[in-house]
Amino acid sequence: MSVLGGLLAALADGSVEIVDLTSPLSAQTPVIQLPPEFGQTASFALQEISRYDDRGPAWYWNNFTTGEHTGTHFDAPNHWVTGKDLDDVASVPARRLIAPAVVLDFTAEVAEDPDFLVEVEHLKDVPLPEGGWLFVRTGWSARSHSQETFLNADENGPHTPGLSPECARWVAQDTPVLGLGVETVGTDAGKAHSFDPPFPCHSYLMGSDKYGLTQLQNLDRLPPTGAVVIAGPLPIVSGSGAPARVLALVERR
Repeated sequence: MSVLGGLLAALADGSVEIVDLTSPLSAQTPVIQLPPEFGQTASFALQEISRYDDRGPAWYWNNFTTGEHTGTHFDAPNHWVTGKDLDDVASVPARRLIAPAVVLDFTAEVAEDPDFLVEVEHLKDVPLPEGGWLFVRTGWSARSHSQETFLNADENGPHTPGLSPECARWVAQDTPVLGLGVETVGTDAGKAHSFDPPFPCHSYLMGSDKYGLTQLQNLDRLPPTGAVVIAGPLPIVSGSGAPARVLALVERR
C-alpha cells in the first residue's frame, strides 16, 4: 500500500483521528482590543447577499468582513516590523503548512495565575521538532465564549498567559521550531506591552521568519508529541495574516 493509501485507510478505520483546533467564526468571536489611540480590528460580520429569495432564488450566500487576525488565525512574518521585509501570508511555502507539533501543558499553572509566563527552563529539556510547532496549552480556550472573560482585562490591561521575553527570544532564535501556537487572542502574554521589547513573541518570531497560530482549541485532545498539524490560512496577497482552519492528525492505537 502506498503511503497516502495507508493514511486514507487509517483515517477510514479511525486509527488516525482528525482533531479540529479551530474556533468557529461568528459575531461573538473575541477580538483583540488595543488602546484607543491605535487602529482597531473589525469583529467578524456577515452580510446576506441572497437566501433563496428574489435576490437569488436557488442559492444562499454572504459577504463577510473581519480583520486578518480574528479568531483562529495565522501570523505571517510581515505582521511585525521586525519581519516587514519577509513573507506575507500568501507567500508562506505550502510545505511549511503541514508540520509536527509538541504540546506542553501549563493549565495547572495558569489556573493559579492568569499572568503565568513560560520560561526557558520549562522548555530547555523538551525535544522540539525541527520545522514543527510548539503549542502551549493553557486551558484558555474555555473562555472563548465571551469577549470579557477571554481578554480578562482590568484597569491595568489584559491578564492572559504567554512567554517571558527571554523565552520568546530563545524559541525564535535558538530552537528549530517554525512557530508558536497558543489558545489566547495573540501569541503574546496580556501584559507583554510592558515587556522589553514590547510584545516579544511577535518581535522575535516574526523577525526570525517564524509564524504564530492563535485562538486554538482542543489542545487537550492532542498528545504531547506525535500530532501532525495542517494550518490553512487564506492566501491574502500582501496580507499580514489570515483566519485559518487548523487541523491535527493524531494516531490512535
